[in-house]
Parts: sequence; C-alpha cells; structure tokens
Amino acid sequence: MSGLRSGQLAEAVGVNPQTLRYYERRGLLNEPERTLGGHRLYPPETVTMLRGVKAAQRLGFTLDEIAVLLARAGLRDRARDKLGEIETRIVELTAVADMLRAVVDAGCDDLEVCATVPECPLPLG
Repeated sequence: MSGLRSGQLAEAVGVNPQTLRYYERRGLLNEPERTLGGHRLYPPETVTMLRGVKAAQRLGFTLDEIAVLLARAGLRDRARDKLGEIETRIVELTAVADMLRAVVDAGCDDLEVCATVPECPLPLG
C-alpha cells in the first residue's frame, strides 16, 4: 500500500487532519484506503484535488458549491455566476464604506445625538 497519511496530506495542502475528515463526511473527499493499523492512506493526486478545493473556497465558493463542481463539469458557468454575486457584493460594500466614511467625516460619536441633527449622514428613517 502506498499513499499519503492524513498528517502528510494535511501538511501538503495546508489544512489540519480534522479538515480531511470533515471533507470526507461532506462527500468532498472519498474515504481512503487504510493500512492494517487503521491509518488512512490517500492517493497522491488528492493533494491536487484539495488544492483545487482550497482555491475554490478563496474564490468564494461554498463547500456545497464545490461538491457540485467536483461531481460534474460547469466551473465556467458557476464562475460566471459567482463573479456576478461578487460584483453585486462589491457595489453593496462600496455603499456601506461610503456611509461609514460620511459618519467618520461628520464626527458622529453618539448614535442618539447624531440622529437628532439634520447633518447626520445615517439613514435613520
């Protein structure tokens, strides 16, 4: 039997061994073979697959979405959808950042006091 033990795989990918077991429970990672002593042995190509999972997470994909991507093709379409979601969030977060800048610039230190002055930038209505 050859392969990577949990600790070796976890180190190669940059996760902890508990993450590997969690991925197994979620169905992202097939249950590996075991040694006679019961240690998990993962095929070497698991490193590449898990690096792909981690990259997809960094791009904003959830584990459920990643499971779908692993089960079938469609990365391009899902990436296009995810890009739309991210662009929408950027617009929303930009509006929040602009409002926070206005609060800082207005010198608002107390929410109740700020709400009583017409110069208050917060939408309190």
